[in-house]
Amino acid sequence: MRMKTNLPHCLRALCGAAALTGTLLAAPAHAITVTAVMQSGLRVMDPILSTAFMTRDHGYMIYDTLLGVDANFKIQPQMASWQVSDDAKTYTFTLRDGLKWHDGAPVKPEDCVASIQRWAQVDSTGQVLMPMVEHIKVTGDHTFEVQLKEPTTLLLEGLSKLSSRPAFMMPKRIAATPASTPITEYIGSGPFKFVASEFKPGLKVVYEKNTDYLPRSEPASWTAGGKVVKVDRVEWVSMPDQMTALNALQNSEVDFIQQVPFDLLPIVENRDDLKVQVLDKLGAWTYYRFNHLYPPFDNKLVRQAAIAAVGQEYVLKALVGNPQYYKTCAAVMGCGNPYGDSYGADWVIPSNIEKAQALLKEAKYDGTPVVILQPTDIAMLAAQPIVIGAALRKAGFKVDMKTMDWQTVVTQQGNQKPPAEGGWNIFSTYSILATSGDPFGNTTLAAAGRKSWAGWPDVPEIEALRLKFARSTDPAERKQITAQIQKLAIDEGVVAPLGQFSIPAAYSTKLSGVMESPVTVFWNIQKSAK
Repeated sequence: MRMKTNLPHCLRALCGAAALTGTLLAAPAHAITVTAVMQSGLRVMDPILSTAFMTRDHGYMIYDTLLGVDANFKIQPQMASWQVSDDAKTYTFTLRDGLKWHDGAPVKPEDCVASIQRWAQVDSTGQVLMPMVEHIKVTGDHTFEVQLKEPTTLLLEGLSKLSSRPAFMMPKRIAATPASTPITEYIGSGPFKFVASEFKPGLKVVYEKNTDYLPRSEPASWTAGGKVVKVDRVEWVSMPDQMTALNALQNSEVDFIQQVPFDLLPIVENRDDLKVQVLDKLGAWTYYRFNHLYPPFDNKLVRQAAIAAVGQEYVLKALVGNPQYYKTCAAVMGCGNPYGDSYGADWVIPSNIEKAQALLKEAKYDGTPVVILQPTDIAMLAAQPIVIGAALRKAGFKVDMKTMDWQTVVTQQGNQKPPAEGGWNIFSTYSILATSGDPFGNTTLAAAGRKSWAGWPDVPEIEALRLKFARSTDPAERKQITAQIQKLAIDEGVVAPLGQFSIPAAYSTKLSGVMESPVTVFWNIQKSAK
């Protein structure tokens, strides 16, 4: 275990940096403020442009969604209720009263239509959904209609999805921005307002309570129900050094740490003034992605060799250490989820260097370097690339490890240039199991080439199966379809699972109402003076 860092020294360093950058500005007098250390700094602000969790979490602060999902996975009305025709092809959405954008303008149906259209350009669910849509049109002052060509569950599932690209609603003038172009105005209708004047990219984000927000009357549950804000401000501050963050928590300088590194848990676990809690009970799965566009991973055999080389237990021991918080799993849709499947467990879970070497020989691998992106500032993402790189070297790959912060990795993910020109071959990340349990919520399973998420796998068989899944309402048939997708995803190297784990948060006992949820949210939280 690391020795506890000298607190005065840490605080002097932190305060000195703050004085130089102006990142820690005083909150208004008497404002009840929750100060949180999130998993990384925020730089990518457009929640449609990025699948990064920080961008998604930012989205939930300031935007709202038409529909939500509660802790029972039930889709609920949020901004809108809906009615469906007898033939299940016409959905009429009615906006609830009192919805306003942060600039005071009323939320109108045309705003929602434009937001859906922008979201669907890049979201893996939206891209499959839209060819099944006959039209989306405004039908009244508070209503709009979605006419389907054929019945599908994808409409409600897409508009309510938790992650990674939720269908956030924006004013029409903002939603008219092409999905490939970052928005520059951050106005939503959600429970918090973004304070642009205090934003320091990568260092600090400030949100104020939206006093015009009218929460629903139902109890808050995941992204559904009443999003009642009980504090004046929430400030996200960046502290890349985890020990500095823990010291700040222990000394009441911050109130909440989103992710506590496993090796540092003993520091905060037994303090009466702090609470350690896994807020996402379903947990997460970690995995890595190949760039299918360029050598060497444009060759399926080379992708299979890499998967065979990397052992999940080695990754999870380096990442988590404590088996109380992890387990191995080959299922791309999650062990314990209804569509979890064990195909490939015999060579996905253990490290099999001999198999990897044989596959490389069969593929005639020529020593092309493998560029691996390694983020250094997020404890939950720093270990995987190191273990992956060591295993690949052992199997005979030439590896080039490129270190950077996570937000740089996020911006690099969409880079389709060759690795020799600044591109990449492998990056690793993780996703929440709550949204990974089907072929559409699971972003990694889209396999439509350059239209898909970073990695750009092109497997027409998977796309055909995803469409078949969307058209099916029979549970047994859907189970059979997802088993086929599991096999193709592993054999084709669409995604390489590295196992499952849970992430503990830590926060001051001054906070109450902290919600258990797959998404870190700040509504419902109260902060006492003592």
